[in-house]
Amino acid sequence: MLEIDSLTKRFDAVTAVSGLTLTVRPGEVLGFLGPNGAGKTTTMKMVTGFLAPDGGRARICGHDIVTDTIAAQKKLGYLPEGAPAYGEMTPREFLRFVARVRGLSGTDAEAAIAAAIARTALEAVLDRPVETLSKGFRRRVGLAQAILHDPEVLILDEPTDGLDPNQKHAVRELIRVLSPAKTIVISTHLLEEVDAICTRAVIIERGRLVADGTPAELAAQAPNGRLDDLFRALTTSDVNTAAAA
Repeated sequence: MLEIDSLTKRFDAVTAVSGLTLTVRPGEVLGFLGPNGAGKTTTMKMVTGFLAPDGGRARICGHDIVTDTIAAQKKLGYLPEGAPAYGEMTPREFLRFVARVRGLSGTDAEAAIAAAIARTALEAVLDRPVETLSKGFRRRVGLAQAILHDPEVLILDEPTDGLDPNQKHAVRELIRVLSPAKTIVISTHLLEEVDAICTRAVIIERGRLVADGTPAELAAQAPNGRLDDLFRALTTSDVNTAAAA
């Protein structure tokens, strides 16, 4: 469903992603871990077609993201860092706009919008401008647009950032419900997220893959059986290992 082969990105003298190779299979929820500056967001931007790689390739359901971009992006739902949206639009207007961009119209569009709203619990803020919403509600609007067209692959950059404990639980439950029929990649700096919802995790440091396995397999590599200690041993930057909400 998602294939990354020797993906590389440089910014002047800095190599942000260095020969990254990774395959994510259907039904997997992959935790994509690394300290700040490790290359997580850069990788996601290349995989989703928003940033051109300097080397290597990425494929979504067999479609190359560079040479067959539109076909690849039809299979893809993407929640970018910060959940950007048009602030002057209401969530209802924004989701209708996204539906049109995704080629949905009429009853198909309205059904898809209604399902996305229900799954992300946006009913209370549907007619308020996005720019007036809390960080948590803006994140939920971003998640709603990502799942609107029922994509086969979901790329989520910090999907629970800014959410309160109840909202985090609801998003994690939604990911669990969606996961059997999809390939889901979650970039996060919260190790609690991995234990809560991920079936597999990878750790990158300075754009290179340094660990890959189930959460239990990775934790077992640490002397005391804790994933956070393995993370610290493999990376050179601090990480937020806040306790689970």
